[in-house]
Amino acid sequence: MKRLLQLAVLLSTCYGFSQKQESPKKFVLDASQFYGSILLHNPDISHLITNHPGGLILGFNRKRFGNEDWESQYGYPDTGFSFVYQNMNNPTLGENFGLYAHYNFYFFRRNLQFRIGQGVAYNTNPYDKNENFRNNAYGTHLLSSTMVMLNYHKENLIAGLGLKVGISLIHYSNANFKAPNTSTNTMALNFGLTYDLDREMGYEFIEPEKKERITEPIRYNLVLRTGVNESDVINSGRYGFWIFSAYADKRLGRKSAIQLGTDVFFSNFLKELIRFQSIAFPELGVSPDTDFKRVGIFAGHELFINKMSIETQLGYYVYYPFDFEGRVYNRIGLKRYFGDKIFGAITLKSHGAKAETVEFGIGVRL
Repeated sequence: MKRLLQLAVLLSTCYGFSQKQESPKKFVLDASQFYGSILLHNPDISHLITNHPGGLILGFNRKRFGNEDWESQYGYPDTGFSFVYQNMNNPTLGENFGLYAHYNFYFFRRNLQFRIGQGVAYNTNPYDKNENFRNNAYGTHLLSSTMVMLNYHKENLIAGLGLKVGISLIHYSNANFKAPNTSTNTMALNFGLTYDLDREMGYEFIEPEKKERITEPIRYNLVLRTGVNESDVINSGRYGFWIFSAYADKRLGRKSAIQLGTDVFFSNFLKELIRFQSIAFPELGVSPDTDFKRVGIFAGHELFINKMSIETQLGYYVYYPFDFEGRVYNRIGLKRYFGDKIFGAITLKSHGAKAETVEFGIGVRL
């Protein structure tokens, strides 16, 4: 699994500028039908790939014109919400209903639209050891979901109507909240229409004011992350975890900062996994007294978008007494700043494409 949050270099060519004015409200609806295939990212789900899934994507978008500084920095993106209905066309997998918050970024004179959305989906037929034991993709009704769309996009061609056509990628996973969690990734072609609710109202993009480059000394961050997860052994139990992180960051400008730090992991599900392997698989040579704690060092990057930021980190365990998915780990997620120092975070920790958990964190930047 790899959620996402999959991020492009945010460049855009924009046209038409004016002086600052009160923030306008201009909204556009879109509706797209899609049809595609489930990607075989893991051989364990090969028995679930029997037909082509299809569905519907609905979007509600607010146009941005540069009334806030971050809008012009990222090429005047849209903000909005998406709803996705997906029929997996496989009775074992059921159907998914998802709700997402999204950004639309534009390229090539706003003819190419890149949408990235993160949200929650409901699956109608998850794993059940008696009724649906073949569904090893979804272990719970509620799933974390990431949606990415890349479309040729043209609005207001005739009487407010426009069109969009392109490709979509939709990922569903519960991030090991409960086993099984093999997850699915759907790659699809989509075609749809847009409708400009305010087609008679025209707005011009606001030229950004020239600002001094942001220069900051090295800042120090402390973060406490927590959550609940389970090993891949079905019905082994869900356990809470704690992660303490300390890192330094250095701003490179208005958009970016680089990070270097350390994590200390107290992952209680590993206690049960160590006990289970020491009893059930003596050939592995796992001692029941093996320490479940891990310590890692990492380097990272933070991309600032208004009060939000996108954080990506790549780490390596320097203290690793129990072998679980390898020494290299990665983290990707969202941060929300509350003032200059306090922030909250929701991040996905994984080992390559294999998710370990979703982390909920709170931190301070000193």
